[in-house]
Amino acid sequence: MSREPSYPDDAPVDPPAGAPSPDRATKADSNRTRHIVTGAAIGIGSAALVAALLYASRSRRTPRA
Repeated sequence: MSREPSYPDDAPVDPPAGAPSPDRATKADSNRTRHIVTGAAIGIGSAALVAALLYASRSRRTPRA
């Protein structure tokens, strides 16, 4: 079941109070997508940096006999 109520086709229904207008919703979705992509890029970059530091420190260790 969906969370949105369904209404008959001939019944006029106004949008809920406080709902963003369609033009504002598009801009908010765009900003949200941009923030998600930015967060993912920061997370991937951080993981790559940590991996590089761990790999670089391997050469400084003494070899095991």
